[in-house]
Amino acid sequence: MSGTVAVAPGSAGAQDKQYVLINLLKAVAAQLIVLHHLAFYGPMADHARVLAPGVFDFLADDARIAVQVFLVIGGFLAAKSLSPRGLPGMAHPFQTIYRRYVKLAPPFLVAMLLAIGASALASMWMTHPSISAPPSFAQLSAHALLLHDVLGYEALSAGAWYVAIDFQLYALMTVLLWSCGRVAFSRLKSWLMPVVVMAAVSSSLFVFNRDADWDISAFYFFGSYGLGVLAWWASDTQRSSRAVTILLGMLLIPALAALAVDFRVRIALALVVACLLCMFGRASLFASRSVGTSFLRFAGNVSYSVFLVHFPICLVMNAVFARFINLQPAWQALGVAMAWATSMVVGVFFHRWVERPLGRLFVFHGKTVAVGTLALKEKM
Repeated sequence: MSGTVAVAPGSAGAQDKQYVLINLLKAVAAQLIVLHHLAFYGPMADHARVLAPGVFDFLADDARIAVQVFLVIGGFLAAKSLSPRGLPGMAHPFQTIYRRYVKLAPPFLVAMLLAIGASALASMWMTHPSISAPPSFAQLSAHALLLHDVLGYEALSAGAWYVAIDFQLYALMTVLLWSCGRVAFSRLKSWLMPVVVMAAVSSSLFVFNRDADWDISAFYFFGSYGLGVLAWWASDTQRSSRAVTILLGMLLIPALAALAVDFRVRIALALVVACLLCMFGRASLFASRSVGTSFLRFAGNVSYSVFLVHFPICLVMNAVFARFINLQPAWQALGVAMAWATSMVVGVFFHRWVERPLGRLFVFHGKTVAVGTLALKEKM
């Protein structure tokens, strides 16, 4: 969500346009995910649902597919940072993966400590499945290594699974670049990575993404992530129109074929987002600077912090309203609104006082990498 990425070739204006569009998509999707968690977890939404059942049902069931926006954007920014021209090669893959880890993990671990405290506090006032038991040392260590799902430990927060998947996806992309750089022939060099990524996208969409047993791994999600990678390469204004057409075909054909075989709304949304990034990354729309674009940039910068802290806040707010506040729907709906607003405010402070200082503390030789995106407990 926040962080610095390597500057790709091209004009500063083009970069501004891409970032404004990205921040716009993230701002909308981020709010949908927070509201989804509020509608899905805790008793407040259960009581408030009678006021607007259609809205709460949408938020609880359908809004979660907004995570696809962040998967595609994560791939888009990974390509921008790691291989802006789509060429194979990675000089220091382990250092690159480590930089990613130290960008993601330190604020994530602070948020997990907040989640542990929130569960302990909430358990004093209510009993609910969303409250986690006190973690064992092994469970906490698995979270620290971003391996909790792989090792079979229960997540401590609704945000835990995506952080681990984001790290896996970035590491997988790094390994692909490094391995292809080791074997690339000069005549194939310019097209090897797009072909490899298209093959990985196809494998994910046709095989892994259709089997929920794989949803603890990057292979399940690489279809959406890889569409973002291809979208970055296809939006490169320095490429010929023929090359752009070929790259668009590499993006569209596997996705459309996979949807024809097994239609999934989440994959359709990922394809739409990838196409938007291609289209508006090359157009003049959103190019101007304004108060609105500054706000969107700010919202994008703090979004990682918001999604690290919003679940502990929602958990405590649910417990407070369950124990001390009238259970009438109007009062519980007020609790939902207050939890949403408090999550935004605390996320801003977390970004200012935790995420940014930790980012400076753990910077690796003065370099940082972009943080991918978002968090959602139940997988898509």
